Amino acid sequence: MNPSEKLFFIALLPPQAIQDQITDIKQYFAQTYNSRHALNSPSHITLQPPFKWLTEDLPTLEHHLSQFALNYSSVSITLSGFSAFPPRVIFVDVIKTPQLIQIQTALMNDLEQQLNIVHEVSKKRPFSPHVTVAFKDLSRTAFKTAWPEFVQRPIHFEFTVSQLTLLIHNGQNWNIKAEFPFLNIASPQ
Repeated sequence: MNPSEKLFFIALLPPQAIQDQITDIKQYFAQTYNSRHALNSPSHITLQPPFKWLTEDLPTLEHHLSQFALNYSSVSITLSGFSAFPPRVIFVDVIKTPQLIQIQTALMNDLEQQLNIVHEVSKKRPFSPHVTVAFKDLSRTAFKTAWPEFVQRPIHFEFTVSQLTLLIHNGQNWNIKAEFPFLNIASPQ
């Protein structure tokens, strides 16, 4: 990897209070099941999986995302229950709404056409929005113990996300690099 190339991904982040509650669940997995990897990023719903980008070209990417976000309004999100991708991943399920599918599809198509950012694996499978609480370092044995504990556990949040978030990898963790507000901020109910 070129030294000026960094890893980035684009996501929707829940409000901080909800992120904190999900982080508590990630901490539980770290302490109980020795699965810490999910703590390396803020709680999020991935729209564009990780890709490499030159840091000197960051203004181009940021300008593009800023313009893209102006074509969309805030996204309503519902997190409901836990689900899994056996044998290693446990996550908070995200209700798949037409609005969420539309923005994810549009973003991936736009990034591919305009900036040649392509995630081949994602093009071959349906979008499955989720907020990961344990993966990668969750052993198969720990998964078999943890999943029955979480499968029926209630969790429910409803919120609105008013910006796209660009995250950057620093070699250890993912951190917020920039946020791009959506044009039409929904008025409070």
